[in-house]
Amino acid sequence: VQLQASGGGLVQPGGSLRLSCAASGFTSTPYRMAWYRQGPGKERELVASVTSGGTTNYGDSAEGRFTASRDNRDNTLVLRTDTAKVEDTAVYYCYVYDRWSRRNWWGPGTLVTVSS
Repeated sequence: VQLQASGGGLVQPGGSLRLSCAASGFTSTPYRMAWYRQGPGKERELVASVTSGGTTNYGDSAEGRFTASRDNRDNTLVLRTDTAKVEDTAVYYCYVYDRWSRRNWWGPGTLVTVSS
């Protein structure tokens, strides 16, 4: 199993942020894919999660500003916002949970810095 993230880097305040996670090596569609983040001096928190059935949940800090979309054909999860804030600065982690094996996986993390 591999989780490959792309996107991130330096983003201007008020600008657009797009992160993509591609999960490979699964023999069936993973039940839950999610993005978490951990800001400086903060605990890791949920940004957004999407089940294979399309149920989407957002963390409190992401509600209303972030959009998560999932494609079960290639097990990708895209997170985007067009209103990035300085407080969105964090290391973002892709997460996958497979309920058949009851296992979960974390991606290596990708740094997003929102700064002018």
